[in-house]
Amino acid sequence: MILMYFVAIKSFLSYSINTRQFTKQGVSMEGLFLYKLIILYMLDRIDEYMLTNSQLNEIILDKGYTNNPFNIHESVSELIDAGFISRNVIRDTTHYKITNAGEEALSYFENRLPNAIKQDILDYFSEQKINLKNESQIYSDYFFNDNQEYTVECIIKERKDVLLDLKLNVPTKNLAVSICDSWREKSADVYSYLINELFTNEK
Repeated sequence: MILMYFVAIKSFLSYSINTRQFTKQGVSMEGLFLYKLIILYMLDRIDEYMLTNSQLNEIILDKGYTNNPFNIHESVSELIDAGFISRNVIRDTTHYKITNAGEEALSYFENRLPNAIKQDILDYFSEQKINLKNESQIYSDYFFNDNQEYTVECIIKERKDVLLDLKLNVPTKNLAVSICDSWREKSADVYSYLINELFTNEK
């Protein structure tokens, strides 16, 4: 516990030389420190899902907390290096999730994040709830396997539970891409079909 506290202190206070002073809504905080807190708070509040780069950038840039995307990139990189968030690439899109260490670090510093910013984040989640759910819970990917074919993986998740994890081997990359592109639209129909066909009522 003590070691984790000092790791958190070191990570959050490692400001770059060029970090500017941040002022918004009467709030004054060091830039990268604020961005790290926002990122951890966002990921912690929806810890059953993952967030993409575009989602992280959208709230921080749109709300005017920074006008330089590099500040966000630098903050994310330092959080990954510290082990506070993890990264997963799905079909060339990077997703982020808070780790146990990140949750513990946030518990030390969350009181430094102004309530106005917390409300901005919660309002964003409320407005984008459906989009976030769709982007995080229904996804697909493919890879070239040892049999010189392409394995397609199609997944449906509900919170932390995997409802369906479907793997198919197909002969061509074009077919793999086509299946992935169709998965978001067809996933509910496929899931319902499998349930209806595999689980029959006893007579």
